[in-house]
Amino acid sequence: MSSASPHTDSESSASSNRAENFSLAEFFKTEAPTLMGRVKPFSDYYRDSRAKGLAHYNREIVSAVSNRTSVRGIDGKTREMIMFGSNNYLGLTTHPHVASPIKQALDEYGAGVDGPPLLGGMTQLHMELERRLSLLKGAEDTLLFGSGYQANLGWVKTLLRDDDVLLYDEYNHASLYDGIALAAVNTNIKAIRFSHNNTENLERLLIRFRKGASRPNRQIFVVVEGVYSMDGDLAPLPRISELCAGHGAILVVDDAHGTGVMGKTGRGTAEHFDMESAADIWMGSFSKAFGMTGGFLSGDREVVDYLRFCSRSYMFSAHLPITTVAGVLGGIEVLEREPERIARLHENAAHLEAGLSALGFQVFREAAIIPVRIPPEVNIREVCKQFHDEGIFLNSIEYPAVPKDGQRLRLSVMATHTTEDLDQAVSAFERIGTIAGILSGANV
Repeated sequence: MSSASPHTDSESSASSNRAENFSLAEFFKTEAPTLMGRVKPFSDYYRDSRAKGLAHYNREIVSAVSNRTSVRGIDGKTREMIMFGSNNYLGLTTHPHVASPIKQALDEYGAGVDGPPLLGGMTQLHMELERRLSLLKGAEDTLLFGSGYQANLGWVKTLLRDDDVLLYDEYNHASLYDGIALAAVNTNIKAIRFSHNNTENLERLLIRFRKGASRPNRQIFVVVEGVYSMDGDLAPLPRISELCAGHGAILVVDDAHGTGVMGKTGRGTAEHFDMESAADIWMGSFSKAFGMTGGFLSGDREVVDYLRFCSRSYMFSAHLPITTVAGVLGGIEVLEREPERIARLHENAAHLEAGLSALGFQVFREAAIIPVRIPPEVNIREVCKQFHDEGIFLNSIEYPAVPKDGQRLRLSVMATHTTEDLDQAVSAFERIGTIAGILSGANV
């Protein structure tokens, strides 16, 4: 196995599914010798798509992101839209208890800390956020990063050594793939993906690469997501945790879409499964339920201390702005004070799921993400345009992010959506689904 190509060894049965391990640049390759010649094929394609009104990317948000948000589309027109394209699951971006501490921190500390955490970028608020997140995730300590992306790069590059094995679900986030590629540059690691949520596949790999007399220094890492972003399905954590414990593997769970969403008090996927300590390391992001930006790693104090001094993506980055830290602290307090927001979020998701199912759409929901499959013969960009025109903001997920027969519309539900919002979305799905010929088939 080549350490420079960590994805070549795979037991995944879904080899055609690119998941998040792709780049659009792969589809616009050219032999042009100049920079402008290299980028022109994509530029021409993108500009043509926008001219036809079919590239609903970079839509301008011109108000606070809430259940109803003002959006300027690619046609230049501004309209109020029902927002299903944001990960602002709990509606915290507009919560007064989040805005108030941000304003207070701004007055007290200023806008930023202007330095890396080990060399002057740490404040009392940063340390308090580490403490509160550790309590939330049931861990001894926590490390803050500028983004969830940096957090994944940081632990993979820092903790894996020669002959270590990393087993990862094929649907893991792109940041994990990039962390693996970075670690493999000068480390002889083995990174093997397994079929999505396939615990039998994982068990075979654990047996195959188990630590033995001939590999006394080997450490096995298993990486999954608590809630997968593309389909909103959950990892079978009880079984995966059991397998890792039985084979001496370190379990790392990316709970970016689970923290603040899953469990009665929003502690995440472990609480959903009523587990005290499902993972050795938790990764999370503030860009989902907390409505901010940034990321974190939680785990044993010794591991966090090691990462604090040895992770390059932590050491050589300026620390989180004080406004972000204060906002996330405010969000944690909202979780503690208003657990009914989490219940309302899941009630809203169940209501939308039921409405779409009643129309005949095949939908699936375990968290706050609802994917709606669209047949491959239907132009999903045209469908997305029709939803935009009807005032429904959602995102189309298409090839190469998913297989050509796996395209879907992705809806993220918020606790702040009203019943009227949800019913209006269902009505739009009925109209557009009929016009597009989607609802005429028995299996949507």
